[in-house]
Amino acid sequence: MNWLAHLYLSEPTVAFRLGNLMPDLLAQPRWQDLPEAVQRGARCHQMIDAYTDAHAVVRRSIARIEPPLRRYGGILVDVFYDHLFLSRWSDYANQPFPAFENEIYHAIDHAEPMIPADAASRLMRMRQHRWLGEYASLEGIEQTLHRIGARLRKPQALGAGVILLEREYAEFAADFAEFFPQLISRVSSEYALPLTRGTLPPACASQASGHA
Repeated sequence: MNWLAHLYLSEPTVAFRLGNLMPDLLAQPRWQDLPEAVQRGARCHQMIDAYTDAHAVVRRSIARIEPPLRRYGGILVDVFYDHLFLSRWSDYANQPFPAFENEIYHAIDHAEPMIPADAASRLMRMRQHRWLGEYASLEGIEQTLHRIGARLRKPQALGAGVILLEREYAEFAADFAEFFPQLISRVSSEYALPLTRGTLPPACASQASGHA
């Protein structure tokens, strides 16, 4: 999952939310020196990534991506799923997305004393350009993939991957709808997730029954 899902799957504190982004911003030895409340969020990020990477439904989504982009299938599916999540936000969250987004940007305003300057600077760019809202459109997904591709050791034109999402949109959407309630259930077994209705939204509970 990409940043939107990580932030959603967070306890509602500034430190936890910031921490749930740290493994994408800092090498582990650096975030392990941060305050314990931030590290707790970072460990949640790692758990989400491990669960996602091992999940059969996610692997099925990755298999939908044709070579040569399949090499970056995990990255593409993470971003595709954040788009699909935002497109159905009200199915999963009690809080309207604009209010949630503003809470995250408010948290970033308080980031600098807690995290290194280079990580805080990247989050400030996210705030300035309101990157989270970009997940709502295919054009925004393309821009997100362009940014990610440009940061790879060997830069790649990942924005082209949005064509694959358009081509099999219904199939990716079905994969996401099967997977995401299971991920929510897994994370909520260890962390307090305030945005969900109980453990899961009623519409999703039956999908996750028996899965962890």
